Amino acid sequence: MIITIGGLAGTGTSTTAKILSKMLNMPFVSAGDIFRQMAEEQNMDILEFSNLAENNIKIDTEIDYRQAKLAKESNNLILEGRLSAHFVENADLKVWLISPFDVRAERICERESKTIDIVKKEIIIREKSESLRYDEIHDIDISNLDVYDLIINTNSFDAESVAKIIEKVTKEI
Repeated sequence: MIITIGGLAGTGTSTTAKILSKMLNMPFVSAGDIFRQMAEEQNMDILEFSNLAENNIKIDTEIDYRQAKLAKESNNLILEGRLSAHFVENADLKVWLISPFDVRAERICERESKTIDIVKKEIIIREKSESLRYDEIHDIDISNLDVYDLIINTNSFDAESVAKIIEKVTKEI
């Protein structure tokens, strides 16, 4: 089974994917893992590689290509990333996690030890930038959720419960 899990920053995609991976005894790979691997391949730290990626669409397309390739070569895999569902054509289940803006900001604030005002500003800038890049590079409107099989509001459930919901759905496939 191939599962994709996506969502905006602070919705809990990485945490949910890790928990689900253990529950289903399936490996998981995140777009962030691939990004870090690519930085290592270029002998760069994450910050250097991030700066390079800002002006190089080939990096975004390579991440998408690598996720799709991993899915094609696997029978069981969880792929976590904002655009994973758009590029993993053989996914059996495509999940999108949502949560209110303020909740996401609080989570990121705790995770990154920043003030709430700074985090909110960063989220707005990041999401505007990503939305433009996704549209320009891939012709994808990130706000269009039609590609997803399951959408879960993570404000209503903790990460363990979200993973359990996804696990139950996988039994119906």
